[in-house]
Amino acid sequence: MKSAAIISKPGKTELGQILPELLSWFRQRGYQLYMDEETARYTNGELVISREEIGRKHPDFALVLGGDGTLLSAARAVAHEGVPILAVNLGSLGFLTEVPLNELYVALEAVDQGQCPVEERSVLDCRLFRNQQYISHNFALNDVVVNKSAISRLVEFDLYIDGNFVFQYKADGVIIATPTGSTAYSLAAGGPVLMPSVDAFVVTPVCPHSLTHRPLVVTETSQIELRIETGEEQSFLSIDGQIGLPVQQGDRVLCQRADHKVKLMRIRRTFFDVLRNKLKWGQR
Repeated sequence: MKSAAIISKPGKTELGQILPELLSWFRQRGYQLYMDEETARYTNGELVISREEIGRKHPDFALVLGGDGTLLSAARAVAHEGVPILAVNLGSLGFLTEVPLNELYVALEAVDQGQCPVEERSVLDCRLFRNQQYISHNFALNDVVVNKSAISRLVEFDLYIDGNFVFQYKADGVIIATPTGSTAYSLAAGGPVLMPSVDAFVVTPVCPHSLTHRPLVVTETSQIELRIETGEEQSFLSIDGQIGLPVQQGDRVLCQRADHKVKLMRIRRTFFDVLRNKLKWGQR
């Protein structure tokens, strides 16, 4: 039996209009459906699975209804099980959720017929160490960020690449971004745009004290280590802008390429088509 999961953005009232027709489409084609709690609020009698459990059901694909934030959350839930994701944009900017709502069924027909191309995106494996003890492990499709708190002064970070000392930042924060995340916070902080196929990560300082501290592009086989020198100040580790952890003086953040990738099902638009559309670049 074919199977699919539906993962939705919380509080999207338009789901009440979208889901009845969508569920009918899946039923007519013989799909077993799994839904997260947010989706199930607008349906009746469907199988409800927590987001954390959906990946273990190994659906043929996961349909994400929302914005980029919903996709990032869904990716952490299902990507490590190899589940492809089709993301439909119910948000605003939507770099990742590129399928517009009016093309939902065109995209679903392509998926059902095995004609929807899949792109693989690199993922960051992030581990936090304190006093030589491992205390947190997370995956990021976009970025890993260490930022100062709202009222603290500049925070110091020692940067190491593959165990080699690079330099010390004094900055509001530092961003470690994947190529996918290069168009997110890193771009706003002055980092470069990377094509998703580039085998690299970007280390971007946020408002550095020294103007000579510029974004640094490293190979995706590199191990990136931040040693936190906060002193009495407080700072925070953020994963894809959705998971936050306080960090302390002497903590170490280690980032490297994860063993799995996120599989994104795409309609036939190029990366540059998306950039022109989302960044309002001029047309020919």
